[in-house]
Amino acid sequence: METFDLVVIGSGAGLSVLNTGINMGLKCALVENSKMGGTCLNRGCIPSKILVYPADVIREAEHAQKVGLEFIFKDFDWDLISQRMWNQIDQNKEIEEGLSNVPNLKVYRGNGEFTGKYGIQVRMQGEEEVIEKFNGKRFVISSGARSFIPPINNLDEVGYVTSESFFGDKFPKKPWKSMIMVGGGVIAAEFSHIFSAFGTNVTIVEMLPKLLSTEEPEVSDFVEQNFKKHMEVYTNHRAIHADIKKGYKRITIKDQITGEEEEIDAEEIFIATGLKSNADILKVENAGIETDEHGWIKTNEYLETSAESIWCLGDANGKYQFRHKANYEADICTNNIFGEEKKKADYASVPWAIYTHPQIGHVGMTEAQAIKAGHKIYIAKRHYSFVAKGYAMGFEEGSDDDGFVKLVVDKSYRILGAHVVGPHAAILVQPFVYLMNSGFSCNFMDDESDEHIPRVASACPEGGTFMPIYHSMVIHPSLNEVTGWAIGALRPVNIKTKPHHYYPY
Repeated sequence: METFDLVVIGSGAGLSVLNTGINMGLKCALVENSKMGGTCLNRGCIPSKILVYPADVIREAEHAQKVGLEFIFKDFDWDLISQRMWNQIDQNKEIEEGLSNVPNLKVYRGNGEFTGKYGIQVRMQGEEEVIEKFNGKRFVISSGARSFIPPINNLDEVGYVTSESFFGDKFPKKPWKSMIMVGGGVIAAEFSHIFSAFGTNVTIVEMLPKLLSTEEPEVSDFVEQNFKKHMEVYTNHRAIHADIKKGYKRITIKDQITGEEEEIDAEEIFIATGLKSNADILKVENAGIETDEHGWIKTNEYLETSAESIWCLGDANGKYQFRHKANYEADICTNNIFGEEKKKADYASVPWAIYTHPQIGHVGMTEAQAIKAGHKIYIAKRHYSFVAKGYAMGFEEGSDDDGFVKLVVDKSYRILGAHVVGPHAAILVQPFVYLMNSGFSCNFMDDESDEHIPRVASACPEGGTFMPIYHSMVIHPSLNEVTGWAIGALRPVNIKTKPHHYYPY
């Protein structure tokens, strides 16, 4: 049986580790059951943003009335929008062609499953079932995840769309006239924005009390308030039954509080209720790889699984399922496999953006998470309307679309979290990511630190704090003033001291 030095399962972020192995001259294998490039390229963050941007432009054109402009929205070219999306997805063909010419790499196209600690078999794609078996000295599992389908009675018979099938055989020739979105998380929020902007009557059904439950409650409330201008939103409702009536798909929903039921009809049902681990498909238990109670592969701080010489990264380990997190882990994993000194993965400042409307940027802890973790905190909050650029863009104090930034800061002024909702939120939150990581470039003292003070803080008193912002000029007028001047709104939450105020004007 053939044995490889390195086996990578999944062609997303895992390709980075694979490339290192290939360049080192190792005998390598890649297992992939779908298009090359992983979720992000083929059915996730990249193609969805190509649809999000024109939807953003539509909403911005509507907002322009607030600054004295009126645009008449005539129509959209769905064929052109779609073709631009498919052109980007088709980059997977270039990846596949490049990999096919690598002499020390063998690509297995099909579903892989472990047969033992270092054994694997792949059910190869094709008309006839062919099973290839081989061994590996090292494995990297970057197998991604798949849509979780909730237990809705009769749903399979009625049919539905997920993010996988949407970017596949169920991509619509034109936007649906109506759509029921089951779910209220990141994927649901983005697709609801896309289709509502293109004129689809969207109804969101979320079983939790709030949409986007990972966000600050006031961010979630702000988004829901703005969603309701363009779509129907049912929170605290569970989808329990699906049916077809008079040519439309019907979902019966049940109020989680009152128990009352209601029926909703639409042309299509979109399921976006979260992700499910692929560990069951891989049969990781055969390799001695442990999973948690939700089926995600357990990894330690070095991205090692419970099985020696088997690592896991990306969506497969269930931690912060974003491509930039997977890329970060791929670098850590590459170092820990091929480097001389192992490095730990640090998730203290994982950022993300939700490209809905209004847009969301997030890094670090929420206020509730910080308090639960035992921190004594300040919070700071500023609305877009507070600064000249925000007002210039049509945001006025008290208006229902006046976005804001919220900072969570500990008693030493160390930034614990930053949350932005409104235009350019993804850009505005990014500087806080850099600040939260700034201490890592400091030179640490050996044994002189107070044991009660983190080594970063003792070596670099300003490392990770907002003091570099405090001492910096902020471009005027610009949206950067929203985040920069938020510091002036610090107020104590559970700290018995007077807050520091900074008003940069």
